[in-house]
Amino acid sequence: MTASRRTVVRRAPGKLFVAGEYAVVEPGNPAILVAVDRHVTVTVTGTCHGAGAGAGAGLGAGGEAADAVISSDLGRGPVGWRRQDGRLVLHGAGDGRQARVALAHVVAAIETVDRLLAERGLPVRQLDVSVSSRLHEDGRKFGLGSSGAVSVATVAAVAAFCGLELSREERFRLALLATAEIDPKGSGGDLAASTWGGWIEYRSPDRAQVLDLARRLGVGGALRAPWPGHAVRRLPPPDGLSLEVGWTGNPASTASMVSALHRRTWRGTVSHQKFVETTTDVVRCAAAALDTGDGPGLLHQIRRARHELERLDDEAALGIFTPGLTALCDSAEAAGGAAKPSGAGGGDCGIALLDAGAAREITHLRQRWERAGVLPLPVRPALEGTEE
Repeated sequence: MTASRRTVVRRAPGKLFVAGEYAVVEPGNPAILVAVDRHVTVTVTGTCHGAGAGAGAGLGAGGEAADAVISSDLGRGPVGWRRQDGRLVLHGAGDGRQARVALAHVVAAIETVDRLLAERGLPVRQLDVSVSSRLHEDGRKFGLGSSGAVSVATVAAVAAFCGLELSREERFRLALLATAEIDPKGSGGDLAASTWGGWIEYRSPDRAQVLDLARRLGVGGALRAPWPGHAVRRLPPPDGLSLEVGWTGNPASTASMVSALHRRTWRGTVSHQKFVETTTDVVRCAAAALDTGDGPGLLHQIRRARHELERLDDEAALGIFTPGLTALCDSAEAAGGAAKPSGAGGGDCGIALLDAGAAREITHLRQRWERAGVLPLPVRPALEGTEE
């Protein structure tokens, strides 16, 4: 059979948390996120049948072709991989552990799609996978959900290349199954924002439960089974408000921050329960404000969210509020807006909402941020999720 070349391109937007951080990691608790117009693009190229080497595939010492070659503009690649017992292992010489850490989310996404193909009796393909990210700049990580975006884009690109027709919900579930193997504490909110785009209200499933579903029922069974607690719905954008984003210059690890909270004895206390209940109410009220176009009501909920994160930080000593994030929030309040850290804190980004018609105040806010060492990021909400 003659092989022909085929290329599939998919991209997924980054995200920002608007409200609900930390509480959303508990199954069923809600959060609000917004997708942003910086994307990760994944390009998959190869042959259109399951046998034979994909063009451009790497070769091993014996001349055999790699099953997958992954390259990334973040500094890893091209790296060859071969399939072994349902996993991708390093193909040829090199530091396998370092490569697997650097490309963990891409590798996990390919492995998860491979499992679904095998269950459906479809051939796996030899792949050249190229990753390009606008969620970084000059090696700087902005905290816009690059891991989630690359997982979603890789699942979408590899699945489409292999002929799988998947709904948006199925693509999200595959991405969550892949990322939960790496970090079961992650809520999956970033994956939902990258999949659906726009402003969303998200509730997380029990990741341990969905991984168990995949083990017992297979990946396809886990896609079809109910996921208790999980829900996603689109929200209208805020009426009359401008979203401003500032980067503190300090990258942070969400996984490390969430893991630190899980190690604290504060979890499970009355104070922790109060935080979850109050944060849940904040998200409910903020979603209602978005639904009804209540700009002042939304600003009030953003301020409540900030205060709850401050209380969490004081009591659990997580280091959520850095000097840069505090300055970001205070500057927005001085300009008549409302602001808070976006995500786990400890660095990365903060968000502010201000009157969209207050051009002077918005300009002054950006100037105050720059004087405080906070970089205003020219990002806007992305109305669409995973796209070609």
